[in-house]
Amino acid sequence: MVITIIGILIALLLPAVQAAREAARQLQCKNNLKQLALGFLLHEEIHKFFPTGGWSMLQTGDPDRGFTKKQPGAWDYNILPFIEQQPLHDLGAGSPLGSAAQAGANTQRIMTPLAVMNCPSRRNSLLFAVYPPNFGLGSDRLYLCNSVTLVARTDYAANAGDNTFGGGPWNYAVPYATGDAAGDAWPPFATFLFAPRTGISFQRSEIKIADVADGTSNTYMVGEKYANPDYYFNGLDGTDDQCLFVGWDNDNHRTTFPGHGPPMQDQPGLSTEGVFGSAHANGFQMAFCDGSVQMMSYTIDAETHRRLGNRKDGLTIDGKKF
Repeated sequence: MVITIIGILIALLLPAVQAAREAARQLQCKNNLKQLALGFLLHEEIHKFFPTGGWSMLQTGDPDRGFTKKQPGAWDYNILPFIEQQPLHDLGAGSPLGSAAQAGANTQRIMTPLAVMNCPSRRNSLLFAVYPPNFGLGSDRLYLCNSVTLVARTDYAANAGDNTFGGGPWNYAVPYATGDAAGDAWPPFATFLFAPRTGISFQRSEIKIADVADGTSNTYMVGEKYANPDYYFNGLDGTDDQCLFVGWDNDNHRTTFPGHGPPMQDQPGLSTEGVFGSAHANGFQMAFCDGSVQMMSYTIDAETHRRLGNRKDGLTIDGKKF
């Protein structure tokens, strides 16, 4: 009888313990987004625009290319100095293009997990398997790094707007050799700027806070991304297969384009084009351009969600529909 009573008590207490643990994980996730949002805002304060989205997948940050549209790395690379990660940002600075020193520095960077980039409800800050091996298209040349089998990843994505994510052909090999020389003419060889973006960070963006015409409290900045739980650790999810610090890709950018579907909780067996979402049962967390972080419902009105991704459509937003 005593054993039976103890078993009943454990059964009653276990859900409460699990709920308490999830609440703690959600709070840590919120704190992560707070830090990332502060990094965005400090970047805007110093450089007068939000961090750029970089060039494209299979490219990574370069400390010698500054913070403008000439920088191949995306927002997660560009905010490193503003989240107390200046040494990680500066790895390889001054190394000749294509040198062993640059390859070693880039390898070290993409194999450095950061706790602030991972939601503990989904996965701890670890190294994750590369798939396909060595990124398939010769990452030692494209990432300018040594061959790797494990990389760090992120669970957060910048708001790229309410457009569809897809676009034109990509050319992975040319930019590192010609990016600086091409300057504002880049990319004549990769017609991916197929439509004006309406978000905060996207391919080669330099969006100022003054460009957020709809108001900083009405516009998403960065938030949790959806991922297929079957592929958390093996890189088989096409929207979660790149390394941390990759350039413009749906690994680190998401949109509120209605055609991609609604934001949702991670679901085994389901991969998407690239939507916001999370591993939390009660919603996904988003940092707004004013630095606030809010828990958003998966049942958020679709039109409201779309508008929150557009910084300048001039349409009103009903806070009750969050």
